[in-house]
Amino acid sequence: MAKKNKEARVQVILECTEMKESGMPGTSRYITTKNRKNSPERLELKKYNPILRKYTIHKEIK
Repeated sequence: MAKKNKEARVQVILECTEMKESGMPGTSRYITTKNRKNSPERLELKKYNPILRKYTIHKEIK
């Protein structure tokens, strides 16, 4: 019997870190994919936050 293979590419949600700290209402979230084998740790990218109108660090949630 063949083993069940986990897919290498998974969908992740990125959420703004500065938005949580500022206490302003709303959130800035992006959906992207990552390769689980090449980057097993949580993803961190600089993305544009339209509410704050600047580029901020977005971290992977869940």
